[in-house]
Amino acid sequence: MKKPLALIAVALLCTACAPAANTTPAPDETTAVTPSAPVSLSVSSGPQAPGGTVPATIGITWDEASKDAAIDVAEQAMADFARPGVEERQWANDLARWLTPQATADYSAVDPVNIPASRVTGPATLNVDEANGYGVMAAVSTDAGTYTLQLLRTGKEAPWKVNRFTPPSS
Repeated sequence: MKKPLALIAVALLCTACAPAANTTPAPDETTAVTPSAPVSLSVSSGPQAPGGTVPATIGITWDEASKDAAIDVAEQAMADFARPGVEERQWANDLARWLTPQATADYSAVDPVNIPASRVTGPATLNVDEANGYGVMAAVSTDAGTYTLQLLRTGKEAPWKVNRFTPPSS
């Protein structure tokens, strides 16, 4: 008889601690919602928050060393990417050193046998946006056409990492 009494006591204790139901009425659908501040859709169009400022790329400028480093990473990453004959695990492990964390996750399920390129055929070229020292697009020629690579870095001294490989257009 002690067990049922203990269970009832536990149930009463639990219901006493549970939050009360929400008794606030739902808002009237005719009520207009007004923003508290003007909306800004992009950094270049203005502040993202009231009183905010556009982020600066102070300390992140393009110089020859930055460009050379980006070209080097693009060429080496593409060389590791364009190896359809390599065993899947080895391919992913070799490629991971060049990738952002997101790209590592994205490309971990790729089977290299499905990659049409098997070698790099020319040097990488950059499409530099001088106002953005954190990212760059690189074009790398392969035997299957020109791939476009998106490279990112988190700071001037941070290494370039590939975030995306875009195959040649058909």
